[in-house]
Amino acid sequence: MQSPVRQQPRVIIVGAGFGGLEAAKKLACEAVSLTVIDRTNYHLFQPLLYQVATAALSPADIAAPVRAILSKCRNVEVILAEVESVDVEARKVKTTDSIFDYDYLILATGARHSYFGHNEWEKLAPGLKSLEDAVELRRRILLAFEFAEKTTDEAARKAAMNFVIIGGGPTGVEMAGAIAEISRYTLSKDFRHIDPSQARVILIEGGPRLLGAYPEDLSESARKQLVELGVQVYTNARVTDITEAGVQMDGEFIPCRVKIWAAGNNASFVGKTVSASVDRVGRVVVNDDLTIPGHPEVQVIGDLANFSH
Repeated sequence: MQSPVRQQPRVIIVGAGFGGLEAAKKLACEAVSLTVIDRTNYHLFQPLLYQVATAALSPADIAAPVRAILSKCRNVEVILAEVESVDVEARKVKTTDSIFDYDYLILATGARHSYFGHNEWEKLAPGLKSLEDAVELRRRILLAFEFAEKTTDEAARKAAMNFVIIGGGPTGVEMAGAIAEISRYTLSKDFRHIDPSQARVILIEGGPRLLGAYPEDLSESARKQLVELGVQVYTNARVTDITEAGVQMDGEFIPCRVKIWAAGNNASFVGKTVSASVDRVGRVVVNDDLTIPGHPEVQVIGDLANFSH
């Protein structure tokens, strides 16, 4: 008499960013049935998004197909879909067009920029979390120089050559430095009616220093390097309004066409669909092994997890 065939455990990983992809690579070719679900079919190297946004790299330089990365292992299936919710009691993941059962679940859906209750600012000041964000910012930055080149309105020209970055964390610092570099070096000889090196790059940080999560000496080094590039750095400064015409910073209005948001993040909404506590930015509070209380079969990793142990 033949023994019944033992079904392999069904593992679902939601998100193919750094955490999700690393987990998938560890489980690929193992004795599990692995499904990776992501709303894009490529893995994105987010730290270099700012270089796509400033035309130093093309989108293909920082994106790799998830299917190709995992193609050698036949136990892996990649699904292009948007996850809507997770039912941890029924062990089901719901996407926009299907429902998937699992035995084990790894949530790695990351974070998105937060506008602190001013969601209307997003269209005016895009953040930088996706390839689409980077390409849109690149379009706005380059078109600002093109507009300045052809306009005969001096006030409009000055506004077009003002670039305001809101938020002095890593993304804001990188964007400010990169825009300053392309305006002073890359584009310096490309125009006939404007001098790109005269572009005004403004970095606004609400806290007392840039890169607040880093040691003070690194913060000061970053500030000095930006100032040497010509970036105007404001700390302890608050943005109170953003309009098509510009940015209101405390008592000063800065006219500008290009506004870039780098001031804060919220965890993916998927975390709030899990039966677990979340912190003020939506991160799931996890146990010391990254599982959620009462559900050892569910792990939450990366920017979606609040690991306060």
